[in-house]
Amino acid sequence: MDRPPSKLKAALWMAGFLSLMLLMAISGREAARELNIFQIMELRSGLGVLMLCPAIYFAGGFGMLRTSRLPMHATRAFLHYAGQYGWFLALTMIPLGQVVSIEFTMPIWTAILAASFLGERITMWKAAAIALGLVGVFVIVRPSAGEVNVGQLIVLAAAAVLGVTVVMMKSLTRTEPALAIVFWMMAIQVLAGALPTLHVWVWPSPYVWACAIGVAFGGTFSHFCMARAMLYADATIVVPMDFLRVPLTATAGWLLYGERLDVFTILGALLILTGNLLNLKTSAPKPAQIRA
Repeated sequence: MDRPPSKLKAALWMAGFLSLMLLMAISGREAARELNIFQIMELRSGLGVLMLCPAIYFAGGFGMLRTSRLPMHATRAFLHYAGQYGWFLALTMIPLGQVVSIEFTMPIWTAILAASFLGERITMWKAAAIALGLVGVFVIVRPSAGEVNVGQLIVLAAAAVLGVTVVMMKSLTRTEPALAIVFWMMAIQVLAGALPTLHVWVWPSPYVWACAIGVAFGGTFSHFCMARAMLYADATIVVPMDFLRVPLTATAGWLLYGERLDVFTILGALLILTGNLLNLKTSAPKPAQIRA
């Protein structure tokens, strides 16, 4: 299901992704004050499936969910579940901005895997975007990183796993609608998390219910936005745009939790923005290739 390449459309879909991921991070941290992470993730997946139903209906009905690639959907869902658990766990252990900053080792894995298994080229501009983005990330975490702790290691491992799922998503977009990709991930994760959630279930307060809805909405439709973005651009173009989530999250941490926003954050944000602008630079068109 290829679409004509459009970096502008990919960037617009990624803007939606960034906003929804920020909503999920803040809502997840608030929900974790009351709920076990297994319960947060189960509410995220269960509510997410319900939120997707109207969109699926108006997109042509549930027949669009038929797939011949269920094993890949299932593998991606379980890997994403593991990576997302580590991400939520880290939210309770280290500062919000640091979680997201360390998470941005993910594009390294994504770029390598996409080049190895999807045949994508890492051009000079893509390499520059990744390099500048990572330098920006390290500049942001430098003042507070200090000694590596368990929370930082958990985010690092989660980033590697999530990098694998991004490449799998790109592969799935070649044959599967974006809504189907997100639906199967959510539905499989509901089944995977059912037993752990029953063991730790407590009834949420009204405020935490609102947070759980925020997690579900952000988590569900952020994936839809990224899947749509990948219809219009390579994974090695789409993922570096996600670097902008670092300064956005750092700003939210400063406004909501009093986490420091200093000259390192500003400098890192400028480097990240420069990398994304380079990544959007139009490269010379490649000769058409015939694939067997």
